Amino acid sequence: MATKPILGYWDIRGLAEPIRMLLAYGEIAYEDKRYTDRDVWLAEKFTLGLDFPNLPYFFDGDVKLSQTLAILRYLARKLNLDGADCKEKVTISLVEQQIVDLNMAMGRIAYDPNCDKVKEDYLKALPDQLKLVSNFLGEKPFAAGANLSYVDFVMYEYLKKVSVLVPGSLDATANLAKFVGRIESLPKVAQYIASKTPKLFNGPIAKWNAEA
Repeated sequence: MATKPILGYWDIRGLAEPIRMLLAYGEIAYEDKRYTDRDVWLAEKFTLGLDFPNLPYFFDGDVKLSQTLAILRYLARKLNLDGADCKEKVTISLVEQQIVDLNMAMGRIAYDPNCDKVKEDYLKALPDQLKLVSNFLGEKPFAAGANLSYVDFVMYEYLKKVSVLVPGSLDATANLAKFVGRIESLPKVAQYIASKTPKLFNGPIAKWNAEA
């Protein structure tokens, strides 16, 4: 009997939430291993057979991966959610990198000791950043066009985090708000959201945080 895949990460949404959503959408049963104690993770970190030990990690038979995007791309290939043709694949890569950059900027602020001060500049620039994403999405249902792909879960998590941490931030971009609702209404995703999922976006030491 084959063992279930294992996803290891902290007990927060963080970097792993798009992976969890993709697994839910693909109806892949897995062990959701959530670390709450840093010492427990450090004791295991170099014993798991990972080439580059880090969180999140994903085990699937002989496949042992770390790095969020590597895991997402692996699952997307298994589920045929990595683009139907060359144009879609290139678009997915573009959106992926853009959202990664936006997430990194937000993450640096969240853990900065001077969070309130550095957040001011971020909030001033946020409307223009969201407008770029909104203009790109246009009337398309998903990032790559008509077809859902793994990057939609990456984009969803960023927009969800922004909408919660900066209330009203999506008011001026109705298509982004509709996109969030569209992802949340996917049946398997809706079931996952309704389950006992991690609620906190960032780690407990973050200066800028919230639950959703």
